[in-house]
Amino acid sequence: MTGISGEDDEKKPLGRWTVLAYGVGHTLNDITSTYWNTYLLLYLTSIGMPPRQVAALAITGQFTDATMTIIAGELIDRFGHFKIWHAVGTVLVAVGFSSFYWGVCIPCKIIGIDTPLVQMIGYYMFNILFSGGWSCTQVSHMALVNGITLDQTSRVACVSSRNAFTMVSSLIVYGIGFFIFNSSVSQVDIKEQYRLLAATTVLIGCCFVIIFHLGTQEPRVKQLSRKTITHGSSWKRWLKNGLYYRVASIYVLTRVVTNISQVFLALYVISDLHMGQSSKALVPGIIYLCSFITSIMLQELEWSSHRLKAIFSVGGLLWLFCGAVALSLPINMNVFMYILSIVIGIASAFMMVTSVGMEMDGGEVSFHVKQMCNQE
Repeated sequence: MTGISGEDDEKKPLGRWTVLAYGVGHTLNDITSTYWNTYLLLYLTSIGMPPRQVAALAITGQFTDATMTIIAGELIDRFGHFKIWHAVGTVLVAVGFSSFYWGVCIPCKIIGIDTPLVQMIGYYMFNILFSGGWSCTQVSHMALVNGITLDQTSRVACVSSRNAFTMVSSLIVYGIGFFIFNSSVSQVDIKEQYRLLAATTVLIGCCFVIIFHLGTQEPRVKQLSRKTITHGSSWKRWLKNGLYYRVASIYVLTRVVTNISQVFLALYVISDLHMGQSSKALVPGIIYLCSFITSIMLQELEWSSHRLKAIFSVGGLLWLFCGAVALSLPINMNVFMYILSIVIGIASAFMMVTSVGMEMDGGEVSFHVKQMCNQE
């Protein structure tokens, strides 16, 4: 499903409202992802779940996400209807995420037995439901941008709008979390705080989804022959391309580094540095705010391959420095974690922006190589 009908109309630049409406279409995914990556470990440990089961739940979610990304991509490519798949994924995300944090054990109600094993089955069920829906929404939203316009400037504007709202989504979670967590409460009330934050953020994300569906039209695509699709996008050719593995490795390792700031920092500042409850929202919030500002500033630079590699290296060195200082930081100096958060935010933006830039640079080279192979 790769062509667009009415190409003359689709070559026209998109209006600001359309670009804005498209940009908010991934907000629910971004909000729930930020919450999931930042507070999953804290929430599950607060309800007494053993660390091994927490790790198994996290791995199951990642495996489901990876598997469903491939399946969703194939189904959307074959049948189209991007907005329908987006709506289906949204429902799965909202239901799975909310039920996970509100502790509704459906298997317990079905079989009438409420044991730790059956409760774990319920957590796994909602985890898989959430991760599968998240992948479906992500793939349909990413694929939609090439269907709604042929204008390259408008496509870049749509992607930039989506990236901006990714940062805004994270700031929404940490901003609300700061006010919810900024109080001395009992252990029971802490669980209610997580549930209140989950319900509030999902509600906000769903409002953005409504804006997306009202402001974005389903693209009119034309079906190409299976032979053309197979010849033009052979995955075997990608697997034989060494550049594919180099670029993928850079991006994957960059995501590993930046995800640490989401997954483990909130737990680290509470458990190891003994900082206040509000710090588990304030520290990640500072990181994302600094990343957002740095990303905007990086857009003003003139880019080349050497500059991409240089700034990527600077970001990596800054992250190594911050990691070493954070691990050796004594408890009585934990306030310096806020300063480190600023540097981590800058380093994360350096690495993410330049790694994506190297992807685009590598993709352009690969495109020319592929054209030469087709000519042969």
